Amino acid sequence: MKLFFRRYGDAGAQPLIILHGLYGLSDNWVTFGRRIADEGFDVVIPDQRNHGNSPHSDTFNYIALTADLDELIDDLSFDQPALLGHSMGGKVAMRYAMERPERVKKLLVADISPRSYGSRPQHVAIIEAMQSVDFETVKSRSEVESVLDRRINDLRIRQFIMKNLHWRDKDQLEWKMNLRGIRDNLHQMFDTVETDLEFLKPTLFIRGGNSDYILPSDYPLIRKNFPFAEIITIEGASHWVHAEAPEQFYLLASGFLTGRPGWYLEE
Repeated sequence: MKLFFRRYGDAGAQPLIILHGLYGLSDNWVTFGRRIADEGFDVVIPDQRNHGNSPHSDTFNYIALTADLDELIDDLSFDQPALLGHSMGGKVAMRYAMERPERVKKLLVADISPRSYGSRPQHVAIIEAMQSVDFETVKSRSEVESVLDRRINDLRIRQFIMKNLHWRDKDQLEWKMNLRGIRDNLHQMFDTVETDLEFLKPTLFIRGGNSDYILPSDYPLIRKNFPFAEIITIEGASHWVHAEAPEQFYLLASGFLTGRPGWYLEE
């Protein structure tokens, strides 16, 4: 699948591909992408399938998402890009790095581990809240947010979801995401990345101290597949660690990706 993407920096610089998480889109990473491009990276931030401006499909699983990434790397003629992925994007990046290690220079994973996450009813609730918006009667962004407010109590999550809203034409709002395709395959997004393959290149996992997506009990599984992984916690941050602690996240990420001496002390 040909993905929509945003690109920053100079062609020919070290390539870096950033993969957003579930319900996200490339726009979430523009500030980070522009900033790190100035450190000598050719930054590409795609919308993954069923998200943002990329095509919709009834097929939505990690095999398809990984194949999309492989096609993107081919189309861009990238030689060993670094991969940065958050949540769902982190699992895509992990799978790809293990399956195609010769094509990846470094791997950075934000707040996700290879394990299975079981049922996550809060994600179903988010989709149901979005599906409850009747765009035949709701005609403004504020009206949409009012509908979401009745079902999603967390302001941060509502604002995150609202980024998926756009004007289909001058009179009609709609969600960019393929809600049905995501809902029908949601269980697959929480599958384990189960393999004996290893990625033996530099790897960094950044976790939020208030998140349960990477727990100390996950460390042995992480290091089984990523023997050289560093795992660093940003205390006080949740699953959206890059948004809640942007400066700490940037210093760690940019230090790791550039190989700046002592980057792991910049937390």
